[in-house]
Amino acid sequence: QVQLMESGGGLVQAGGSLRLSCAASGSIFSINAMGWYRQAPGKQRELVATFTSGGDTNYADSVKGRFTISRDNAKNTVYLQMTSLKPEDTAVYYCYLRCRQYSGSYDLYHYWGQGTQVTVSS
Repeated sequence: QVQLMESGGGLVQAGGSLRLSCAASGSIFSINAMGWYRQAPGKQRELVATFTSGGDTNYADSVKGRFTISRDNAKNTVYLQMTSLKPEDTAVYYCYLRCRQYSGSYDLYHYWGQGTQVTVSS
């Protein structure tokens, strides 16, 4: 079983910064993709920033220039450094993982973290 452990959410004033962390553990052979999504009240879940196994990154247009995703491959951990936060960034942030779990199988598995609340006050 794979688990995603998220941390770093909280309450911050507009213009402030937060750093989210997500550590994957369990039966992981290799990570295919890992990153962050978010869901604000009344809105669909959207991609925020992700890594592929090759190191390519994708960012939502709304966070480009403000958020930076990074990773520590040895720890199966990704980070999201969020700066210049805006009230519209308020959402539950979910860690996402796509991985191979077994050396003998190319099947890809998808996992979500439990979500961590980020609230930006004005």
